[in-house]
Amino acid sequence: MTVKTTHLEAEGAGSADLRACLASCGKVVARIRKAREAILAESRRALQAPESLLRLALNEAEAAAWQTLYPHLVFPALATEKVETVAAWNARQRFVWRSSPVFMPAA
Repeated sequence: MTVKTTHLEAEGAGSADLRACLASCGKVVARIRKAREAILAESRRALQAPESLLRLALNEAEAAAWQTLYPHLVFPALATEKVETVAAWNARQRFVWRSSPVFMPAA
């Protein structure tokens, strides 16, 4: 992720503060990315849900987390909850698919 700087950096006003802020933001982004990758990898192994649905769930969780003061702390819990919702939905779809007489093979 590339962070654009403002005219403050060019003028040198508060450049130390700006560098500290950018470094802090970079660390938060890295922590969220690392958590996202770990949750996706674990979900791929443990669940039989389509990866596209898992990625959408993680996108939603990340978007919601960025609306808080501590996105790097909130994201893992939100992501886990969203992934569990996808897993439950997918299990229900498989159950309906198997139990529906319309989709049962002719004997």
